[in-house]
Amino acid sequence: MKNETKSLREIADYVGGAIQGDDDVLIHNLAPFDSAADGEITFLLRKKDLQRIDASGASAVIVPEFISESPKPQIMVKNPNVAAAKIHTFFCEVPFQATGIHPSAHIGSECRIPAAVSVGPMAVLGDRVKLGERVVIEPGVVIGDDVEIGSDTVLAANVTILFGCIIGSRVRIHSGAVIGADGFGYATDEQGNHFKRPQVGNVRIDDDVEIGVNTCVDRATFGTTWIQSGVKIDNLVQVGHNVVVGQGSILVAQVGISGSTTLGRSVVLGGQAGVSDHVELGDRVMVAAQSGIMNNQQAGVVVSGSPAIAHRKWLRSTSVFARLPDMAKELKMLRKEVEYLRQIGDEKEKGLAASGSSGGQK
Repeated sequence: MKNETKSLREIADYVGGAIQGDDDVLIHNLAPFDSAADGEITFLLRKKDLQRIDASGASAVIVPEFISESPKPQIMVKNPNVAAAKIHTFFCEVPFQATGIHPSAHIGSECRIPAAVSVGPMAVLGDRVKLGERVVIEPGVVIGDDVEIGSDTVLAANVTILFGCIIGSRVRIHSGAVIGADGFGYATDEQGNHFKRPQVGNVRIDDDVEIGVNTCVDRATFGTTWIQSGVKIDNLVQVGHNVVVGQGSILVAQVGISGSTTLGRSVVLGGQAGVSDHVELGDRVMVAAQSGIMNNQQAGVVVSGSPAIAHRKWLRSTSVFARLPDMAKELKMLRKEVEYLRQIGDEKEKGLAASGSSGGQK
């Protein structure tokens, strides 16, 4: 924590909000609505909750623009959720402190390392590694040869960045993530023997990307696996070789993306969604959790299911699926009724035929 205090006016200016009430109130933290105390600010998201505004112990509240007047000071913004995130981040930020290179760290030859860095115990840097200003490398990180890392990037404990990868500025990679391991590429002969294809490309991660715990981003077979700026990747995600993830996309936990797939800008993949290889997803595509994408998707569509279909159609389909046992029972009964009616019809036809035959004899 910064342990820093700001006036409500300064906070409102920071998030572009308007103040209602005393703008000299001092704030040192953001807290949840029900536990916020004096000197803290909290937030409300829904209109129906605004009647509770005076029940909070917070010194001020972030509210939507449509808030009515209240004795408690407020910051009125269009999106309280975003404003709260920015304010909370501001108070939680720990100022960078350059601790230098720990004596137990290994530094390869011809590395370019500025003075303002922090390299933790047992970290390993290969040859010709280039670090930007204020880079933090926590204990146990391994960085391969010829890796470049931009300024203000943080590599958490036990991250591995393999040779030739390029990491941008203000990137955060969490513990256990592996960037630049071999992609999964094999050629198989007629006897079923698998021959490994050399993976000689690299991984490029642009600015302002965050990558979660134990996520893997594989290097390209040739060329580059590319994570573009502003992408947010959750824990336990697999990104295959030669994948391109467009700007501002979100990959939720346990997503898997097969090789040579391209995601457009602001794509959202829900948890455990899978995308087949050589598929293209247009800008702003949204994929529901546990869906399977087998083919290209046009920009802006929302899909669900496996194989994925339009989300509304999937909702209707799941409603039908839930009724299948009853429908099967009803179908069985209808078949019996049809068979019964058919038998009656057959008997009538036989009776009529017999009557006709008797009349002819007369």
